[in-house]
Amino acid sequence: MFAPEVLGPAVDRLAELAGQGAALEFAIGTGRVAVPLAGRGVPVTGIELSLPMVEQLRTKVDAATIPVVIGDMATAVAPGTYTLVYLVYNTISNLLTQAEQVECFRNAARHLEPGGRFVVELWVPELRKLPPGQKATVWQSDPGYIGLDTYDVLRQHVVSHHFRFDETEQAQLFRSPHRYIWPAELDLMAQLAGFEPESRHADWAGAAFTAESRSHVSVYRIPPTR
Repeated sequence: MFAPEVLGPAVDRLAELAGQGAALEFAIGTGRVAVPLAGRGVPVTGIELSLPMVEQLRTKVDAATIPVVIGDMATAVAPGTYTLVYLVYNTISNLLTQAEQVECFRNAARHLEPGGRFVVELWVPELRKLPPGQKATVWQSDPGYIGLDTYDVLRQHVVSHHFRFDETEQAQLFRSPHRYIWPAELDLMAQLAGFEPESRHADWAGAAFTAESRSHVSVYRIPPTR
């Protein structure tokens, strides 16, 4: 997540989309993206539900540099209007119902100036890897780490399991629940909130999105006149 080859293209693209305006990051977290984006001269505000994450952000920048509203990204309101609202690293999937995810789009729309953009970085559900009767897939296996997902296809829920271990018999497990979203479903959410689709790429560098892409960066735009 913090590797220059991952972070650099994301900040470049977001700075380009913000233009001369201000940006609002939903689920700003510890400022992984917001801090370098602000360093590029883009005024950044955040919305974040986790106080511990905001405390980590404050070790990097003060509230005058990057103000943060504490609250849920589907409902919390930040002051002012923006040319760019963005969500990175699958964060919209932390909202566990379709209704909440639609409200997130609507919340982005209410913060944007006419012509403003909403950017969503999201993974593509990997259900093609699930044979009949199987409920889990291993999506990464490295020395000291195994990542696997368990699926509830009826509710479009997935729980990511992160196992970390060393040469001992002990292991640490961290789990995170998500609601996965198909790209076409994401487009419909955008339409319900008044957005028009602008672009979709496989990554921040602009690679073509194909049937084999594991993730996408989708850009939606509020019409210049509404």
